[in-house]
Amino acid sequence: MGQALGKVQAKPVSLKQVHITDHFWNYYIDLVRDVVVPYQWDAINDRIEGAERSGAVSNFKIAAGLEKGDFYGFVFQDTDVAKWLEAVAYLLVTKRDDALEQLADEMIDIIGKAQQPSGYLNTYFTIKEPGKKWTNLTECHELYSAGHMIEAGVAYYNATGKRNLLDIVCRIADDIAVVFGDGPGQIAGYDGHQEVELALVKLYEAMGNRKYLDISSYFIDKRGQQPSFFEAEADARGRSTHWNNNKIHIDPEYFQTHRPVREQEAAVGHAVRVVYMLAGMADVAKETGDESLIEACRRLWDNIASKQMYITGGIGSMAHGEAFSFDYDLPNDTVYSETCASIGLIFFAHRMLQLEPNSRYADVMERALYNTVLAGMSRDGRHFFYVNPLEVTPDVCEGRNKNFNHVKPVRQEWFGCACCPPNIARLLASLGGYMYSTNGNTIYSHLYIGGEVELSLDGTKVKLKQHSSLPWEGTARFEISLAKPAAFTLALRIPGWASEASVVVNGEAYALTDKVVDGYARIERVWTSGDQLELVLAMPILRVRSHPLVKQNAGKVALQRGPLVYCLEEADNGAQLQQLLLPQDAKLEDAYEESLIGGIHVIKAEGSRLQFEQWGTQLYRTDTEAAMEPASLAFIPYYAWANRGKGEMTVWVKERF
Repeated sequence: MGQALGKVQAKPVSLKQVHITDHFWNYYIDLVRDVVVPYQWDAINDRIEGAERSGAVSNFKIAAGLEKGDFYGFVFQDTDVAKWLEAVAYLLVTKRDDALEQLADEMIDIIGKAQQPSGYLNTYFTIKEPGKKWTNLTECHELYSAGHMIEAGVAYYNATGKRNLLDIVCRIADDIAVVFGDGPGQIAGYDGHQEVELALVKLYEAMGNRKYLDISSYFIDKRGQQPSFFEAEADARGRSTHWNNNKIHIDPEYFQTHRPVREQEAAVGHAVRVVYMLAGMADVAKETGDESLIEACRRLWDNIASKQMYITGGIGSMAHGEAFSFDYDLPNDTVYSETCASIGLIFFAHRMLQLEPNSRYADVMERALYNTVLAGMSRDGRHFFYVNPLEVTPDVCEGRNKNFNHVKPVRQEWFGCACCPPNIARLLASLGGYMYSTNGNTIYSHLYIGGEVELSLDGTKVKLKQHSSLPWEGTARFEISLAKPAAFTLALRIPGWASEASVVVNGEAYALTDKVVDGYARIERVWTSGDQLELVLAMPILRVRSHPLVKQNAGKVALQRGPLVYCLEEADNGAQLQQLLLPQDAKLEDAYEESLIGGIHVIKAEGSRLQFEQWGTQLYRTDTEAAMEPASLAFIPYYAWANRGKGEMTVWVKERF
């Protein structure tokens, strides 16, 4: 183990302590409760006409002996049920729903019947290949699937106090602890898709059983050690692959096994696996005080956030392998930017905030949340993006060019590999758990979302009521309720997008000179019940330009206001968006349009459009110049695009000097 962490860690304020009453976010939370979770239940039960079949629930029924049939779907299809149950659990925390709880209980009973006596639970290997379990960890996601069910079990226990699913997942984890390790007859390996690492830490926190933390640490420590476990495993099964009839080729970087995790210098390979791995590493570091792990987390965070992240908080630029490519390679039209990857980035950021509260983590968490995550779901809650492009031309991504086939110009009803929709649901349902943390007598406010939070500082009960005008305006007002006066610090994040920040306490300006530490304005005083604090953040329209090494954005600019990135869409600006130019000195005006896409702010500017009416049929010419004509440009928030039918979209626009 490394040296213990020098700083006292912060603790997240749990979902149970927070009640969100925010106009902007309540729409999405209510959407998850009223539409998304019921829709996804229908989807995993194969009740949605025209949507891709799921088979997820029927697989459990077949494995439980309740139905006859064959396994359907991907080898990790069980996770759709697990993530649905986890989202249900978070919804039950914030609002009791007897009918929904009964539905979940009935599903959990089926899961219990599908579990084998050893504790093993995986419907694919139970139904289809019972003799091959634990023989292809490289590709078959057994531990990944177990991890999602463990997360669901912990969440459901925390929400309801019921142990039915918790006991199931404890048996899963107990079986894993028997199967894996360096002892005689054990498997000295780990999963191809990281996830179980963070899940086991959650189970450790719920149960207090050190065994679960130790096996999580084992998987992290073992990863990347030589000789290669995946190569040895492949040799043992004749190098067969799960996915086709070819022999397996193992790319260590794709699986993050090219080096031990503490020695990795840059994020490489499958993007979701990277951030799930890092979330697990941060969790283990938090519990064990392993400074070498947290240093590796910092190093890989810096690489992702400063060299491999899109302006929208998306990560993973390559469709091939759903992966990171190399530093500063951020194509906008062939981008992958899987919704799950941004959700995993939020998981990682949230954990880093507990290890060392610093606004750089919360800024990215906010960026990914408001942009990529929200863009991943339509306003109706029934259509979803798996891939989140920053530039779309429908004729191209629906044409013969296979390089663009992964990009969709409209959201889909469901996916055969449906990891993203339930991931969105569980994140939004648990949003209250990402807003605050405490460290000693300091309360950190990471996200400005209206609502109430009740917590205890050194035995003093504190209630904060937050009124937020984000994302449209930059004010957050806090009302403090206390039984008696108490001294504590309220640490308010100053976002990177705020050009100025000011604080007013009980109507009087509070000087922030020397009070901003690691991006948080620390308001230290003896508070009395009824005190009010207002944070005012300037929200100018920002022109954002990329690092010069991002070749795809050379000569282009993007617009951002507050946490929201903006884009041009064909519905407002006509087709051929590549012909539009935004003058460097153009006046940018913000206007609220209540009737547009649920009520949004639109940025308007006078720009130019290239005209090629005299071009003719020649592909290349030297005897003509493109003419310019005035064009009124309208930018909408990126999260709102593709809610008005199929059309072109671009985040980056050419800048006219």
